[in-house]
Amino acid sequence: MTPLVAGVDEAGRGPLAGPVVVAAVILDPRRTIAGLDDSKKLSEKKREALFPQIRKMALGWCIVEIAVEEIDRLNILQATLLGMRRAVEGLSPAPSLALVDGNRAPAVECEVRTIVHGDSLEPAISAASILAKVFRDRLMRDYHRRFPCYRFDRHKGYPTAEHLRLLQENGPCEIHRKSFAPVRNLLLKTP
Repeated sequence: MTPLVAGVDEAGRGPLAGPVVVAAVILDPRRTIAGLDDSKKLSEKKREALFPQIRKMALGWCIVEIAVEEIDRLNILQATLLGMRRAVEGLSPAPSLALVDGNRAPAVECEVRTIVHGDSLEPAISAASILAKVFRDRLMRDYHRRFPCYRFDRHKGYPTAEHLRLLQENGPCEIHRKSFAPVRNLLLKTP
């Protein structure tokens, strides 16, 4: 029997707001999905088109959201590793090997191999990166509807000049990461 290999990647480590999202995907070696690549290299339209294909054609997939509260409590690295563990544990069937984008491995039951730039090199990691990115972008568009003054639909919570300006003008909302310096510093200034 062919060993089951999962690709694991995250979206949203760098933003000042919103969850970090981790996906794990076991691709079916008999069903190639054309166009897989690092999600950051693909257009939004292409990512959106691949999202349902990956979920339909993969042998297994799992998407995990790590909330702002967990990020603030643990720190972003530990929250990401926790998300990776939950995503791998959420796969059915269970993989025998997890290929993880980056250089830090989560503590999981199966063998783990880290691959720097794995989202460009390994199709399963590319698929995971697409699921995580599309899922997180959709969440941030939903948050935009709840908190329109921050324009989460445009910057997805990343510390762009626009987001920093709007954060300064409006103060942080409940989905801002209070442990991240720009938000923390603003909260320290607030009487």
